[in-house]
Amino acid sequence: MLPQRLIKRRTLPVNAPLVDRLPPEARTQRRRLRACHECDWVSALPPLNSGEKASCPRCSHVLVKRHRYPAQRSMALAIASLVALMVAVSFPFISFTVSGVSNRIELTQTATTLIGFHQPVVAIAVIMTIVVLPAVYLLGVLWLQFGLLRDRPLPFSRDIARSLAHLTPWMMADVFIIGALVSLIKIAGLADVTIGISFWAFCAFALLLLMTTQSLDADWMWFSLEGEPLAPEGTQTGLPAGAQGLTGCPTCGLINRLSPQGRGHCVRCNEKLHQRLPHSLQRTWALLAASAVMYIPANVYPIMTTTSLGNSSPSTIIGGVVQLIQMGSWPIAAVIFIASVIVPVGKLLALIWLCLVVRRSSALNAQSRTRLYRLTEFIGRWSMVDVFVVAILVALIRAGSLMSITPGPAALAFGSVVVLTMLAAMTFDPRLIWDTPLPPRHSLLRRKAATKEPVDG
Repeated sequence: MLPQRLIKRRTLPVNAPLVDRLPPEARTQRRRLRACHECDWVSALPPLNSGEKASCPRCSHVLVKRHRYPAQRSMALAIASLVALMVAVSFPFISFTVSGVSNRIELTQTATTLIGFHQPVVAIAVIMTIVVLPAVYLLGVLWLQFGLLRDRPLPFSRDIARSLAHLTPWMMADVFIIGALVSLIKIAGLADVTIGISFWAFCAFALLLLMTTQSLDADWMWFSLEGEPLAPEGTQTGLPAGAQGLTGCPTCGLINRLSPQGRGHCVRCNEKLHQRLPHSLQRTWALLAASAVMYIPANVYPIMTTTSLGNSSPSTIIGGVVQLIQMGSWPIAAVIFIASVIVPVGKLLALIWLCLVVRRSSALNAQSRTRLYRLTEFIGRWSMVDVFVVAILVALIRAGSLMSITPGPAALAFGSVVVLTMLAAMTFDPRLIWDTPLPPRHSLLRRKAATKEPVDG
């Protein structure tokens, strides 16, 4: 028999309203601590109201964002996103007509057509990043928030919540929209293009997906799922966690004590923990070397070949930029040049520089180097624009010898560069930048509480 109080807590009336639980500040009076994921500084979370965030006093990394109606809002947005996605995959995406020959494609054909050209890896990457992973993410949000609204978490909620944070960087619906716009401009002067219902539905889906990810209150969610165990005995604010044999969980934020070997598992979400990411610099160097090698064929070989009236014209990434400039599409040429040349090269150089100087950081330059790391982590995914342009044009331009486009070997090479540089940023541990001891009497030594401010926007 279950205890009577447990039965009361888990049994709801038939018509009970689905309401959000109170925020952690309203459910506990004890001080809650966090160790920053980027600089390892231990600070106390201040009480937060809706629309406020707490930031690390040392590096300004956002520790917690508090949202109003976190479960209801994210659940409503997730439902709307899934509806938009279902419309996007069910109706025509884009069609074109040239000299009486027409072709119409659906969203999923941007991936399936690539398989016919022996590009299964690129096809899988396209469909996973624009349809499969976003759908899995949204279903996970619905599963979690529905259970929390009923005050009765559903099975596997902890595992699903842990997975959401790992999925977020790989969802690229917004990047695909930019690729679609570039594709439309590229062919606008060659054929009559018609935008289908699916295109507008996917635009709505990309926006709603972004709003869903922004609406998640991870701190509230984990507190509602598993509560919050006490911080390990002896935890001090105003000091790095690593110096105390502690670490903050990168998934749920809880501070945990590590074994003498610097390893452990989070007591709240069961995530594997390390004082610092194992072999962080070695793995980052290896991934950077691999991406630099792949960047050579990505620029030397054609990324696609255009056939018009029987004449084939291969095009490299730089060649495509030049062609857009000749067409007068300077803004689009700038977008492609930035996404395909400046971003990957800049990210490679930035990460190489961080790996070289990480052991020589000081309290005076660590913050600027951390900002550089955040920038490299943010911009990496946008380089997928060129891969999406190829996927769309290959599927759409199918008019036989009159006009057709086929993918080139550079598509796989460039996609590999994007993935490898993203992985390199993930394996680099920014806490290494801050491991240099602070000078005596430094002002940071007096900062023990997170700073509170309104959420941007």
